[in-house]
Amino acid sequence: MLGTATFALSACGGGNDERLQTDLAAARVTSIGVNSYLWRASLETLSFMPLTQADSNGGVLVTDWYASPDNPNERVKVSVAILDQDLRADALRVAASRQVLQGGTWVEAPVQAATVQRLEDIILTKARDLRRSAVG
Repeated sequence: MLGTATFALSACGGGNDERLQTDLAAARVTSIGVNSYLWRASLETLSFMPLTQADSNGGVLVTDWYASPDNPNERVKVSVAILDQDLRADALRVAASRQVLQGGTWVEAPVQAATVQRLEDIILTKARDLRRSAVG
């Protein structure tokens, strides 16, 4: 598919290799259904957590509950939705749930908005870095 796109774009004329690489890196169509840079960046960011769902066609990642070894009385669960084929900030939605252990029972606890925002920022930064390295 990439070879076909390269041939088709090179037939457009100009012979501008830099533009060709940029066009290929910015291509909206991916074989996984969503922006591949956002998908890979999301997987890398959440790689320390066990996944319960990973749908690359629909762009959904859901983790299982994860408790840090440093704080075993607190656990978090994260879901990521990639909403578009373009690499844009509004093409990514992260949600998180948090529970704390109280009296042997897991109890829902609030998640700071900054935590979700920080996860989104990390994913977007990684996705942009992946795109930059693909362009050259």
